[in-house]
Amino acid sequence: MRVNRILLSSALVVVALVLQVSVLARLHLPGAVPDLLLLTVLGLALVYGHVGGALVGFGAGLLADLAPPADHAAGRYALVLCVIGYLAGLAKPENGRLKSATGPMVVVVAAAIGTTLLYAGVGALVGDTAARHVGLGSLLFTAALYDLLLAPFVVPGIMALARRAENDPLAETGSAAKSANISSGWLSSGTGLKIGGQRGGLGSLKTKARTRTARVGRIKGVKRL
Repeated sequence: MRVNRILLSSALVVVALVLQVSVLARLHLPGAVPDLLLLTVLGLALVYGHVGGALVGFGAGLLADLAPPADHAAGRYALVLCVIGYLAGLAKPENGRLKSATGPMVVVVAAAIGTTLLYAGVGALVGDTAARHVGLGSLLFTAALYDLLLAPFVVPGIMALARRAENDPLAETGSAAKSANISSGWLSSGTGLKIGGQRGGLGSLKTKARTRTARVGRIKGVKRL
């Protein structure tokens, strides 16, 4: 991943995790807790693609596994968000622009349900049966509902920030100037001409050509005489 992607993703993931732990988890809503971290991963995956989404999801999930008050095995949520980030990245638009809000909303609902099912499935493999006592059906419904209500306020903003970091005009100008310098260097090394490096380069070539022509004319004139 690029440096700007890593910095932006890290900052957004940390902010989302802090808000989820300190604010959303203390609302004591019935059923599931609104997953702001999941929505952040989805927004970045829809811009960065499946590879970037998987990497961001793994890092975000691992941070959630290690941050207090986590009471589950480390790596459990990292695995879940890694898979969800990869699958969400497959829905990335080809031109990077969304034609409607229907696609992202479907991705949010599918991701909320998939995250709950994967988390409960991985928990069952390691002996965690908490989802059975709470009720899996209630968790699925409330997770999809809360994330769907929160998504319009989170996902578009995350995607806009990610696109803005990708389309940095200063970076594009610097890369264009660098490529121009490289191409000029290739031309000068191959032909011996300096393009744009010195003022009057073409003028000096014309002057040399005229001098040579004048010398040839003088020699021919002497021979004729």
